[in-house]
Amino acid sequence: MKLERIAVATLFALTLTAQTQPQLPFPDLVGPLKATPGCLGVETARSASGKMVIFAWFEDKKAVMRWYNSELHQQLVKMAAPPDPNHVPLAGIADDSGPILAIASLTLSNQPPKGSPLPVSQIAIELYQPLPGGVFVGSRFAPNSVKVPGMRDFSPQPSK
Repeated sequence: MKLERIAVATLFALTLTAQTQPQLPFPDLVGPLKATPGCLGVETARSASGKMVIFAWFEDKKAVMRWYNSELHQQLVKMAAPPDPNHVPLAGIADDSGPILAIASLTLSNQPPKGSPLPVSQIAIELYQPLPGGVFVGSRFAPNSVKVPGMRDFSPQPSK
């Protein structure tokens, strides 16, 4: 299975945020990811099934490419697998695509699968974009800077 390399490094950041899982020997990536120009926000979580998950919102394709081409990300891509000279990151995404949510998930295992240095049983990187609509009360999961057409705010208004 060929993974989109755009956010491979973000998966490794998950291991640094889970308190109950062993940590892999990778640097902090959440901080540098947040510092990438055009990164609108980052959240990490652990699912009920044990997946470690990172949600990273980007302003647009250019912002994702800033992270993809960063020195730290490129170092980690090289550690994860030999570079594919034919791979064009985000080739199917229009330059004017708008906000992009990268969701990276990883499940640790007791030992690495054959041929892999990473002790994982599952790893995935998925890309999404907001659809019009939705509601919230108080605050949203996505950063407020992620504009969603038709999003309705049912938060109580403060009394005057």
